[in-house]
Amino acid sequence: MEKLNSVYEPQAVESRLYSWWRDAGYFQPAPGEQPTFTVVLPPPNVTGRLHMGHALTATIEDTLVRWRRMCGEAALWLPGTDHAGISTQVMVERQLVKEGTSREQIGRDAFMQRAWEWTREHGGIIDRQHEALGASLDWSRYRFTLDPVSSRAVREAFVRLYEDGLVYRAFRLINWDWASQTALSDLEVEHRESDGSLWHLAYPVEGSDDVLVVATTRPETMLGDTAVAVHPDDPRYRHLIGRRVILPLTGRKVPIVGDPILVDMNFGTGAVKVTPAHDFNDFEVGKRHDLDLVVVIDKRGKLNENAPERFRGLSVAEAREAVVAALAEAGALVKVEPHKLNLGYSQRTGVVCEPLPSDQWFVRTKPLAQPTIDAVRSGRTKILPEHREGDYFRWMENIHDWCISRQLWWGHRIPAWHCAACSKITVGREDPTACAHCGSTSIEQDHDVLDTWFSSGLWPLTCLGWPDQTADMQRFYPTGLMETGWDILFFWVARMMMFGMYFGGDVPFRTVFLHSMVLGEDGRKMSKMRGNVVDPMELIEKYGADSLRFYLSTMAGQDQGIVFSRARVEGYRNFCNKLWNAARFALMNLEDFGPEELAAYRAQVIEKADVGPLSIADSWILARALEVAIAVDDLFSQYRLDLAAHTVYQFVWYELCDWYLELAKSNLREGAPPADRRATQGTLATVFDLVMRVLHPIIPFITEEIWQRLPRPADAPASLMLAGFPRPRTRDGEKVLELDGPVQRVGAILAEEGTLRAREDMTALVELTTAARSLKAEFKLPPAKRVEVLVRSEDPDVRARVARLHPLVVHLAKLQQLRLMEPHEVAPKEAATEVVRGAEVILPLAGLVDFAAERARLSKDLEKARKEADGLTAKLQNPGFRAKAPADVIAKGEARLVELRDDLERLQATLTRLGG
Repeated sequence: MEKLNSVYEPQAVESRLYSWWRDAGYFQPAPGEQPTFTVVLPPPNVTGRLHMGHALTATIEDTLVRWRRMCGEAALWLPGTDHAGISTQVMVERQLVKEGTSREQIGRDAFMQRAWEWTREHGGIIDRQHEALGASLDWSRYRFTLDPVSSRAVREAFVRLYEDGLVYRAFRLINWDWASQTALSDLEVEHRESDGSLWHLAYPVEGSDDVLVVATTRPETMLGDTAVAVHPDDPRYRHLIGRRVILPLTGRKVPIVGDPILVDMNFGTGAVKVTPAHDFNDFEVGKRHDLDLVVVIDKRGKLNENAPERFRGLSVAEAREAVVAALAEAGALVKVEPHKLNLGYSQRTGVVCEPLPSDQWFVRTKPLAQPTIDAVRSGRTKILPEHREGDYFRWMENIHDWCISRQLWWGHRIPAWHCAACSKITVGREDPTACAHCGSTSIEQDHDVLDTWFSSGLWPLTCLGWPDQTADMQRFYPTGLMETGWDILFFWVARMMMFGMYFGGDVPFRTVFLHSMVLGEDGRKMSKMRGNVVDPMELIEKYGADSLRFYLSTMAGQDQGIVFSRARVEGYRNFCNKLWNAARFALMNLEDFGPEELAAYRAQVIEKADVGPLSIADSWILARALEVAIAVDDLFSQYRLDLAAHTVYQFVWYELCDWYLELAKSNLREGAPPADRRATQGTLATVFDLVMRVLHPIIPFITEEIWQRLPRPADAPASLMLAGFPRPRTRDGEKVLELDGPVQRVGAILAEEGTLRAREDMTALVELTTAARSLKAEFKLPPAKRVEVLVRSEDPDVRARVARLHPLVVHLAKLQQLRLMEPHEVAPKEAATEVVRGAEVILPLAGLVDFAAERARLSKDLEKARKEADGLTAKLQNPGFRAKAPADVIAKGEARLVELRDDLERLQATLTRLGG
């Protein structure tokens, strides 16, 4: 049996194991009729780098895929990348600027060639980083959103939607990103509140001394006003409807219209300026009243030729300042007051978007949204956490048509051709040579490309080969799980739901699991500007992929922001090291325990459920390992990776390592009875096999490396990732655990009389040992100092158990002896006591402690704890502190206060026992 190195070195293990798994084809789903489980990786930008959000996604998905694969399902995890329209184009354009040129100068064909060169040069890095994390993706099915399969799918989807009347072209107001020179959908605009002003402007009424005062947050757009609106029932202005006002600074005369939809007569002055070209609400007013559209801001974000000459060429911010000054000079500025603004920023470039009128392509979304709403309500697709379903319904029930055209060159070019002869549009699956309406050859393809989210919305379909009815499409659609961040529920998940149901005929996934955002250690969103970005690759190189994966798994259940902790990653590295050292101990004691001995153990203990040959510790740890396996399987099925990770962590660290391995040494020592040694070896091999299987989905590398060296049957799978996950089942009325070997009779083992007694004994053993250790520690006695400890109890069952456990407690607590007191024996006056279930554990102190010095020490500790508790109480009761302090700081303070109060009670009780 090959030995483990003395120290676990992730760098020497991880790349070797990953190459083996990948090259052996273990990531590909097994053929056959078994159930399928499909996950599509949210496609990162092709030129992207792995960040903590990616690492969390990959960890969650890989854990669930590995678990399902071990459960015997045909698990398929599909990889790929997104062409990232705006992001990639911006990077290439920056490169061109450095070269002294631009995309317009080099032309579309040359620009596309440069974009492809950029993609090939910078792409693929994140794929290799996913490999470093251990992602068991089926790389043979890799997809790129601009590859031929995706391009064909996107074109088919656009044409079909157009033919069905769900894609249309219209002149509408859209969100314009002047920095990247493209339209954006509503979802790509992030609204933020900021401090601003409300300017009150006076508009003279033509032919009278009347003045209408309007209030606006954008005085520069008054240059494009084409009306003033009032409520038709407002007695102050009813008589003015149909008349005109004179716009200051321009002299243009615009009508006064009555509009009950836009105007609230009880808000402000009851008169509202109307600028249809630069406000979404005003655009609708303009359509209702057939108003002119005067565009005064161009696509560069500057005032154009429709503005008075002195303002032309100014940016919006510059124009605002100049217009306000001019209005004040003209006597048209009534007053200015502070006002909160809700501005829309481009998520891509960060600039404030401008509402501009433009010809764009749209998807009619309401007919697509309703079936997806019904699917979630009926449970065909489940959204977790469940409260996110409410967010989903609110969005989908109030959805607006989706602007899908982008004024970019990098992306899927819209398959529509404009005819110069008849002005009609030809849309086709193939490039036309003539207009489908008039036959003219004077046709030109639309210059725009589709929104990146259009191709991403087809992702579960294109990954499986749609629009062809491929074997993968028939076998793996619908997929089992879509796991992603809650922040793109509407950007992406909703669109996949709409397209999946419309084109695929069914929901695209059965479950949507939404994780939270990973925040910096300062509790804020990670940002290079803030300097709080954490690089997963740096963590992997320093601590190993398994340490990072374990940490992320423990965070996967949070629904709020996940505050990153490097210390916890390091802590889980320590866990991996502890697991490694425990495995080295086990393997050193299993060198003479091979497949035949393992088969004999399983035949007697596992198949016959006879724990009679096992020691108390063996029977207890086997039962606990089986229970943990069952619990983890259940938690995985609930997507509670956090609780699953915590469950195994507690079992391995405390029960297996801290207690069982220490107890097992007596049966493994040289000279121990051969039957006892074989029983403990069988338990050791079985428990470690179970632990490696249960932990493998979370930490695949270290578990594979250990499992390869454990004794196992000759017909065992070549890799742990192909071994069976211990799954509970009921057969013939009995609970069993399915593995790739013999069926383990879990119910019988757990109910066996020897197991039940062992569990009671182990509970008592832990309590007695912990109490004895605690008493020694309380009086600063060295852990190795051998002292006498007394146990007092009148319960005959407890006395029998203590007598049975005597040698084990003496060994574990390092005692001179553990003596049962006679029923009526009086305890020493100078003694310390701990109470456990059914008994008192007593440490005689005579000859061990300087009572005067001990009282002084305890009094000092008591005063120190009291001062800290008083200070913390005052802080927590301070309203100012509670209003400003983060919730986690308050929670930690309250937890510390509970600890201090417990310490005070314990110190006072001890001091009282010593006569203080």
